[in-house]
Amino acid sequence: MKLRSTETFWPLKNAMNISYPSIDADIKTEILIIGGGITGALMAYKLITQGKKIVLVDRRDVANGSTAASTALLQYEIDVPLHELIKLRGEQCAVESYRNGKKAIFDLRNIIDTVESDCGFEFKKSIYFTSYKKDIPFLKNEFKARKQHDFDVTWLNKYELEKMGLNAIAAIESKTAAVMDPFKLACDLLNYCYENGMQIFDRTNITSIHTQKGKCVAHTENRCTITADHVVHCSGYESTETVQEKIVDLKSTYALASESVPELPSILKNAVIWDTSSPYYYYRATSDNRIIMGGGDEEFKDPKKRDKLIPKKEASLLRQFRRRFPDINFKLDYSWAGTFGETKDGLPYFGKPDPKKNEHYVLGFGGNGITFSVIGMNSIVDSINNKKNLDLEYYRFGR
Repeated sequence: MKLRSTETFWPLKNAMNISYPSIDADIKTEILIIGGGITGALMAYKLITQGKKIVLVDRRDVANGSTAASTALLQYEIDVPLHELIKLRGEQCAVESYRNGKKAIFDLRNIIDTVESDCGFEFKKSIYFTSYKKDIPFLKNEFKARKQHDFDVTWLNKYELEKMGLNAIAAIESKTAAVMDPFKLACDLLNYCYENGMQIFDRTNITSIHTQKGKCVAHTENRCTITADHVVHCSGYESTETVQEKIVDLKSTYALASESVPELPSILKNAVIWDTSSPYYYYRATSDNRIIMGGGDEEFKDPKKRDKLIPKKEASLLRQFRRRFPDINFKLDYSWAGTFGETKDGLPYFGKPDPKKNEHYVLGFGGNGITFSVIGMNSIVDSINNKKNLDLEYYRFGR
């Protein structure tokens, strides 16, 4: 599956400074990680710090799937609002999922500091706004739910938003969010793990896995085998090829990046911004004063049809931007499409779909893929060690 169109921003911004070979011999290892994007890189980091012997493979160049198309808004807010998630999954699971997301942002910062990644991580506020009077009761219900469960939120009115530079009528401001360059962090994490003993093979496609004498034997397209005690699947939306359960609806999404803007409004300097539309639109700035915005989601059919819509989506997204920020001249520099997915409750899937096999999955779908992956690091260690973990219950397969 082609997860993104070719002209995304991050790989062009970051010239590849290291490359890895494809596999050309049979090997044995303790852990095989399938997927070399941000999720696989985070899992590798966690497991390498536990002293595990790891092999990581990716069917394309590392970090060139969904990671390259990510716009990397790091928020604890899940695509399903808290007051609705409580109805879907119960108060404990819903509130803990939001708290886990908040903690994940700080955990990620600690990881970045440890590997000394220059990935442009910056803490921001998050502003969840509406431009429609009909959505104000919905937004007030969400504000009430978050206040009730001690999330640090503030109600913003139309005049306060206008002063910040956003044309909207009401919003919830959350104190914890962040932005970064996901491609750079993934590459830096992989290099850190490589330097600490992990083997990496890109352009290595796993075609099948079978169990033999308690081991997982993965077969590659060029007829090599990788024998491992455990396999950790970090293949994101391509997991639909290997997981039998219907867990996600695939969507096509679109994003734009502007030229550098001489003077950003305060709201874009200090916050990531998203709205109550369904599907929602979102906005963030980069460290070099570009603006990234995205949305315009469609049902995913195939990559060619998705990419054919890019010119139409460019025009639609630019119109949406001008409604929200009429005083900014958004000069388009990059546009791209990607594939993402929605689960029925907006939450990830962790653990083993088949308890009899030592194949574990970390699948962080939706707009919280990176924070879900950070949460999943500890969950998968416990899954491998056959230990109980509440997150493995919250985010289990077959729920």
